[in-house]
Amino acid sequence: MDKKTKLELLSNSEAKTEAIGRAIGAAVLAGDVIGLRGELGAGKTRLVKGIALGLDVTEYEKVKSPTFVIVREHPGRLRLFHVDAYRLSGAAELWGLGWEEMLNQGGLTVVEWAERVAEALPADRLNVELEIAGANTRRVRMSWGGTESKDLLGRIRKRWSDK
Repeated sequence: MDKKTKLELLSNSEAKTEAIGRAIGAAVLAGDVIGLRGELGAGKTRLVKGIALGLDVTEYEKVKSPTFVIVREHPGRLRLFHVDAYRLSGAAELWGLGWEEMLNQGGLTVVEWAERVAEALPADRLNVELEIAGANTRRVRMSWGGTESKDLLGRIRKRWSDK
């Protein structure tokens, strides 16, 4: 773990990855941004499904990877903007999709494949890396980039420890 990694969790099932996401979703505030990294099959979309549950997204079953549509919006306690940057060639394409408007709507913005558009992401964001650590095991590392995301990480830690 690097200096800013404050929380590392192990998940041994899709249900636990979803539970981690639920704790994140319950802890976020309007305007938060989360950048997700991890190889194909690491559990990024499963984590977002959990985040949606924590946000009380009403149509949970519609939370899917937005690979082909790039952005999906879901209403809940906060509007969830679920972005998949896998097919984007860089930050300029993200800006062209209305990135600034997404950030200014007071919702939660979650970006899968965040490393592909890192230049467009705010520095103060929660970074979540999912690593395949075994056939059914995922290592989830969370780190912060500024004051707001550091506070968010503290709220996530508290919610997770209260389980």
